[in-house]
Amino acid sequence: MSLPRIAVDAMGGDDGVRVMVEGAALARRRHDRFKFLLVGDETRIKAALDDHPNLRSASEVLHAEDTIGGEEKPSQALRRAKTTSMGLAVEAVKSGKAGAAVSGGNTGALMAIAKIALRTLPGIDRPALAALLPTLGDNDLVMLDLGANTECDARNLVEFAVMGAAYSRVVTGRIAPRVRLLNIGTEEIKGTDSLQEAAAMLRRAEGTLAMSFDGYAEADILGSGLFDVVVSDGFSGNIALKAVEGTAKFVADLLKRSFTSSLRSKIGFLISRPATDLLRHHLDPNNHNGAVFLGLNGIVVKSHGGASAAGVANAVAVAARLLEENVTERIKTDLAAIGMDDLRRTPSDRVTA
Repeated sequence: MSLPRIAVDAMGGDDGVRVMVEGAALARRRHDRFKFLLVGDETRIKAALDDHPNLRSASEVLHAEDTIGGEEKPSQALRRAKTTSMGLAVEAVKSGKAGAAVSGGNTGALMAIAKIALRTLPGIDRPALAALLPTLGDNDLVMLDLGANTECDARNLVEFAVMGAAYSRVVTGRIAPRVRLLNIGTEEIKGTDSLQEAAAMLRRAEGTLAMSFDGYAEADILGSGLFDVVVSDGFSGNIALKAVEGTAKFVADLLKRSFTSSLRSKIGFLISRPATDLLRHHLDPNNHNGAVFLGLNGIVVKSHGGASAAGVANAVAVAARLLEENVTERIKTDLAAIGMDDLRRTPSDRVTA
């Protein structure tokens, strides 16, 4: 069964056309139902397609005159959206020419363009950036928000929990994903007023939403596998994510240094190579590439700017899976099941209201 086309911003990412086209080609080889709209410099894209005939037969090229730089401010990017590869890729989703868009370009610009072009779903104040993190359990962890919203109130956090749970049901298959709020402690008295209010609202929604709210989580157990979704404001979430990524790189580099420090270490490396290869695979961010802007009237996936072709292929696969599982409609259904204003009230307020 063919899927709606996936628009790929071929100019986005650190290496631009070469890696983005190679990643799309790899995704096409893995899943021959994928079809693409490749957006960017037509001459360069068609030259890259010469090495990937299988992708060329499943793709249309849309020429874009310009690109958005990595340091460009979102406000500047918005003014040039109609002529840039990123803007035209998102516009293709809005117009129905594509079912989803994938870009490795400027995150802030992508969020701004996508939010203006696609708008948020009914009942959603702000979209959130969500990504998958590996864990020690049999589940990946959905983490959001990762930087789209630096300041959030309780309502925003509850919306993020609803969206994250819907996404988790797609990737984990759990009927009621286990959801926690990122906090500085697990005690009920810990955290900001917004966190405590959001926790109270989620507890009052027990039995209404397709999730299991498990209270708070500290950052040191993000990789434990004890829960499926962790929710935070974008400021805290981005810091936590960068700390996790930095620790993973530190461990990988430390192992490499240790195994090359002496002849005995090199022999030990050869003996333990199957285990270290598994560790390297588990920590490789390309294997979990593809952050999603949840809460929009359309699917937009952010690929890491430095992703390899394999990483881009994974981002494309994320977009395709969200299309197949119709995650946007799932979020709409979950939001319709709860009344945000009612959740803000205490039980006694609801009796007298």
